[in-house]
Amino acid sequence: MAANVAQAVLTPQHVCEMLDRHIVGQSDAKRSVAIALRNRWRRSRVKDKELRKEIAPKNILMIGPTGCGKTEIARRLATLADAPFVKVEATKFTEVGFHGRDVDEMVRELVEAAMVLTRNRWKKIKKEEVATNVEKKILQSLLGGEEDAQTRRAMTQFYRDGSIEDKEVTIEVPNNKKEGNFGNIFKSSMTPAIENMSDMIIKIDKVLGKDGKKPTETKTMKIGKARPLLEELEMDKLLNADNITKEAIKIAEEEGIIFIDEIDKIVTASDARSGTEASSEGVQQDLLPIVEGSLVNTKHGQVSTNHMLFIASGAFHSVKPSDMLAELQGRLPIRVELTGLTKEDLYRILTEPDNNMIVQQKALLATEDVELVITDDAVREIAHVASEVNRYVDNIGARRLHTVLERVLDEVSFDASEEGRKAREEGRECHIVIDKQDVQDKVGHLVQQTDLSRFIL
Repeated sequence: MAANVAQAVLTPQHVCEMLDRHIVGQSDAKRSVAIALRNRWRRSRVKDKELRKEIAPKNILMIGPTGCGKTEIARRLATLADAPFVKVEATKFTEVGFHGRDVDEMVRELVEAAMVLTRNRWKKIKKEEVATNVEKKILQSLLGGEEDAQTRRAMTQFYRDGSIEDKEVTIEVPNNKKEGNFGNIFKSSMTPAIENMSDMIIKIDKVLGKDGKKPTETKTMKIGKARPLLEELEMDKLLNADNITKEAIKIAEEEGIIFIDEIDKIVTASDARSGTEASSEGVQQDLLPIVEGSLVNTKHGQVSTNHMLFIASGAFHSVKPSDMLAELQGRLPIRVELTGLTKEDLYRILTEPDNNMIVQQKALLATEDVELVITDDAVREIAHVASEVNRYVDNIGARRLHTVLERVLDEVSFDASEEGRKAREEGRECHIVIDKQDVQDKVGHLVQQTDLSRFIL
């Protein structure tokens, strides 16, 4: 597939450069994930099949405070690699037998993500063929079989340039009767095996009619609405469901990335363990076989976790990584410490990344014909305020910038529609400048106050 070709150019240096476009600092973490990604590609190139099976990924443990970029690094890596990715909170899982989510669920979520990814890859490949088939069907409905070549050429041109989008056509579409919610009422309490069987029965019922054929009905609608329906039907015909499932499982097994956040929350300090902490340690025990490599049952079949990449992260304020089960520590051999964000880091986050927060705000106001200008001094003051609030209240890292920036631009955002309208009526351009004094007027004095609850997310 094209994804493998794309991964060939993702050298560690190139991956770090791409991550630098979106994430400030944390070079050690970027290097670690870049090497892990490259080693996957290297493994796929090993010719000895037996040796290739033995090469397991080096899973990563990221240690750092909230908002320093742990999740974003993993998410951007998955996007770069065009790989299935899921993020799970370790605190959402409980030991088998307790009320809560089963740790196997994260593998099932990854397989579903791989199914969507695989289908989208094939949609791109089949896009032109689908468009051609849909065009033929719509023209057939419009013209019937008795038109001359000149008329067909004219109608084809009208169709392609969008001139007849409001013209009605009659098409055959699946007769999908609305399902009741009865089957979903108990779904949360079903075991995976029963849920899989339930899904299978529902699918068979939806696909097959009384005579074993897919039920359809005739509908008349405008071309603009008929096209997406026909495209989906044609895509279903061209795509082989079994092949997509097999490919998706392989992609999940070979390319999947599972990000386990807040893993420190299921760890208890060695000197504070008691019987009440059994469930937390039980979650670690349940995670162990999945991270080590095992088979997990899903509704699409058994899935191996042997070569999935696991990235765990946590702040580890009250516990240490060494408080984790020794076996789990061993399956997270690469440890990276991410640093907290300084005032200068926050300034760089506001100015350096592609599509940074300020660029986003300017783009939003530009839709109202308002040009927003934020001076460099103002940006530095925003970073200063965010840094101080993080220092004296809960430190939530870069997320604090969103709160401060929204407060600074609150009045501007509220009045932008009216200001833009007035400027258009008067035939002038609308410019709004935010300087350092504006930032201080809005949020600067709050840094000195003890009650900063307005900024707590």
